Amino acid sequence: MGNLYLIRHGQASFGAENYDVLSPIGVRQSQALGAHLAQLDLRLDRCVAGDLRRQQDTAQHALQAMHAAGVAVPAIETDAAFNEFDADGVIRALLPGLLAEEPNAREILRNGAHNRSEFQRLFAVMVQRWHAGDHADDGLETWQAFTARVQTGLQRLLDAASSGGNIAVFTSGGTIAALLHLVTQITPAQAFALNWQIINTSFSQLKFRGRDVALASFNCQAHVQLLKAPELITFR
Repeated sequence: MGNLYLIRHGQASFGAENYDVLSPIGVRQSQALGAHLAQLDLRLDRCVAGDLRRQQDTAQHALQAMHAAGVAVPAIETDAAFNEFDADGVIRALLPGLLAEEPNAREILRNGAHNRSEFQRLFAVMVQRWHAGDHADDGLETWQAFTARVQTGLQRLLDAASSGGNIAVFTSGGTIAALLHLVTQITPAQAFALNWQIINTSFSQLKFRGRDVALASFNCQAHVQLLKAPELITFR
């Protein structure tokens, strides 16, 4: 059987002007991941990343750490099918309908870096309404379109995979949630309940034979736990 490793990107710059940049902690997480995979002597046949900067940079730092440890690494391939859903678009589309019951929502979301728990609470409500289809048809990528995009990317990987191959996919939490939904048939709500637990640079393992895929492990974070550096365990 082959192995597909779903790796969430390192910590991005939440609250900064450009979120899509790894923070210094995100760089350290990515390097720690690569060093750990090298210690496991994991030999990757392919490495695929979405085209978001945080996904590409996480892959680059991790593979550089593997290479520095003497492990041969493949080139990074890009497939936008593994991009995250449009979180900003979800907020723009769902916020107006939330204001009647959450009059402070706009201010909380604007200053999310200083009020993370309230930001997460409101964001989770909007994501739930998004995947339930409770929003206007305003050009926002729907949950159904998002999962179809992700499924197309997964099928491309499986169709080109060799038996027993190891493939790393550097992606995002929402994309991993969509893959869990597709592979295990859990509901979108259950998939996002798991999504909120995925730490930066954790990896989940799928086993595959042909197009048959099964979940083997979820949200592995040994690479940061073994360092005994709690600051490297982040969720956003």
